[in-house]
This record gives sequence, C-alpha cells and structure tokens, in this order.
Amino acid sequence: MNLQVRQEGDYQYIDEGEGEVMVLLHGLFGALSNWHGVVDHFSKKYRVVIPLMPIYDMALHKAGVPGLVNFVEDFVSHMQLNDMTLLGNSLGGHVALVYTLKNPGKVKRLVLTGSSGLFEDSMGGSFPKRGNYAYVKERVGYTFYDPRTATQELVDEVFNITNSNAKCLRIIAIAKSAQRHNMAKDITNIKVPTLLIWGLNDTITPPLVAHEFNRLIENSELFFIDKCGHAPMMEHPDKFNSILDKFLYRTPITV
Repeated sequence: MNLQVRQEGDYQYIDEGEGEVMVLLHGLFGALSNWHGVVDHFSKKYRVVIPLMPIYDMALHKAGVPGLVNFVEDFVSHMQLNDMTLLGNSLGGHVALVYTLKNPGKVKRLVLTGSSGLFEDSMGGSFPKRGNYAYVKERVGYTFYDPRTATQELVDEVFNITNSNAKCLRIIAIAKSAQRHNMAKDITNIKVPTLLIWGLNDTITPPLVAHEFNRLIENSELFFIDKCGHAPMMEHPDKFNSILDKFLYRTPITV
C-alpha cells in the first residue's frame, strides 16, 4: 500500500485503518517508510498512527529525548488518542519508554525493537563522515544483518541528512541526550505488557541489551529473530508481524 502522509498544523503523520490504536515511533535516522510492512499488515484490524518526529528541524535547545517526548505528548493530545499500543524502534523505543513512564494511563501495551535507553553503539561507534558516500553506505549497511537491505534510496537519504549542518547539529544533540539518559533505574516501574523483538545480530543494541530490558521490565517477553540486525520490522517484516500479532492476541486491552 502507498502510505499517505497527512498534515495538520505542525504535524505530519500517517493514520491508516480503524480500531484499537497503535502508535509507531521511528528512530534517529528513521522515516515513516520504515514501518511500511507493519502498517500494511496491521491497518486491516487496527488504527495505525505514525508521527514524523521533528528530529531534523526541532529547536536546537529542545533537541534531545525530553524534547521528543514532549512532541509525542502534544501529538497524542492533538489526535485525542487513548488506550494505545506504543511501538518504538531504536531512539523511538527510548522515547516510548519515557512517554510510558510519564503517561501510564495512555499506554496499554509497549513494544520495543532495537531500543536505546540502556546501551547503544550509534552508527557503529562513529558519526557519518560528511561528503563520504561510501562511508555512509557502509555505516547504514551496518544497521542490518544483510547490508543489501540498505537500499540506495535509504543511503541517499542519510547521506543528504549528514550533509546538512543544521540537521547534523540536531542529530548529534539528540544522540548525546540518548546516550546520557540511561533508564536502568526507571524502567522497573513499567507495568504494562511489554514485547521485546530483537535482531539476534543487532550490532547497535546487541542481544545483551535485549536480555537486560527483559530482566528489568517485569511484565515483558523477549523474542529474537535470527539473521537480523537493528530494524527487524524492515529486515524480516513477516516474522516481526507474526510475533506482534500473537502478543496482541495474548494481551487484550480492557478499558
């Protein structure tokens, strides 16, 4: 399906399907298209909403995890969303964790995949070198088990982002904010049913990170996908959707 991006005021977002609400949060170099397979599958039974996070154009003094959480709070209020299943990848998972702790009445289920918040090796340990396309291609490929998952379109998008001074400043500020903000002491307070879907070959948030999330979040369950890197919903969408489908079935929302 073609994803239709809607705009209301300062918000750009996808809103497909009807039913229980699923809100999807992308990561630092993510985009709405990262969730294409999830939207295609789940919009048949759920209302799937994906805000475009203002990572590249938010005010520099707000560029960090707290600023992105505030954005999600404002967006959810604007859209009048309640009783959500909140799903985040990478930085989006980190934002989802903080949002859930601040707004426990809004979130009924939490799904994390390759989430930051405990440890992450961002872009393979170094920031993309500006103007070096081959290097950017290599680092984007590092996100996946199979580097061929990094399409030319995706590499071009990241390359263009890294060649913008304004965008780079915000990316660096947000990445540093995420790395400083370790949530080990906080996430023990998360009580909602939580699903962890992790790539067994994730080099950015390795499997040990997933096990630690599983240990710290009381009501959580962990599933690994083999031959899979940091973005399971992109690299193995069918397996990802199957695991998520079964979790949603096992954890019905009661209002």
